[in-house]
Amino acid sequence: MRICVGTDQRSYLTDLVVEELKRRGHQVEFVGPITDETYPWPDVARTVGEKVAGGQAEQGVLFCWTGTGVSMAANKVPGVRAALCGDAETARGARAWNDANVLCLSLRATSPVIAKEILDAWFAAEPDPSEAENVRRLKEMDT
Repeated sequence: MRICVGTDQRSYLTDLVVEELKRRGHQVEFVGPITDETYPWPDVARTVGEKVAGGQAEQGVLFCWTGTGVSMAANKVPGVRAALCGDAETARGARAWNDANVLCLSLRATSPVIAKEILDAWFAAEPDPSEAENVRRLKEMDT
């Protein structure tokens, strides 16, 4: 799967998630700083969101200090369903019930162990067909 990962601040967690995604066999495109500099989180979120919505990536993963900023910014891009997930069950539900296509994580609150659990749940879950009508209604809001 092609996944676009973006962050406003590179960290141990961002590097760990990128490496974990590659280990799982995904193609990863990185958006954000290569070293210690920072990027504006709205720009990073927009870029990742546009790549997902435009089909250049099948899913996205975004980081910022709380995760809320990138979540809000990504959700402004039509076709993006970004979910801020702090635990595995929220990630599972976001994929199953909301067909979320962008995972948002907090740099401050997400430990490496929790990040791996979130990734496990995110990639194990499939959209629940019984929620298709609700997801269709959500997509209508993009227009």
